[in-house]
Amino acid sequence: MIVERPTLTFWDRIYLPQILKGLWTTLKHIPRKRFTRQYPEEKPPLPERYRGVPTLVRDPDQRVKCVACQLCEFVCPPKAIQVVPGVRAESDPGAGAEKEPDDFIIDMGRCIYCGLCEEACPEEAIFLKKDYAMTSCTREQLKLHKEKLLEMGGIHAGPIRKWKRK
Repeated sequence: MIVERPTLTFWDRIYLPQILKGLWTTLKHIPRKRFTRQYPEEKPPLPERYRGVPTLVRDPDQRVKCVACQLCEFVCPPKAIQVVPGVRAESDPGAGAEKEPDDFIIDMGRCIYCGLCEEACPEEAIFLKKDYAMTSCTREQLKLHKEKLLEMGGIHAGPIRKWKRK
């Protein structure tokens, strides 16, 4: 198939109109107010429904709210969550009835920030923190363990509800 080239006019051949059109577009934007944000001191506002980094929380008695039911692990589409179940300490009030994770690992390199883990958790032990600045030098540093997740999550009101009668 042969494609015929269109014949160019004099103005098309000198490219001057296109250069002037590009310069005019640039000059139109010069008088606008400039906007510079001093990141990381000034962070941009996040949308109300922004889903950020998953974190674990403690209850007001400093106990881990997670009961190692592993629902978050099963519902995670990229399989970024790994829960290693353990038992609660004997001094804990729920020692006979509740479990506690020995380790809770979230691989942020695999996490797609979907929020399904937060929705699936029956204990409200996982919350999505409104944070987007997750940086590291290696992939191993992107695997957040239980201690780091609890540090990021903090304390959240409300008791552990798994074995409470209604």
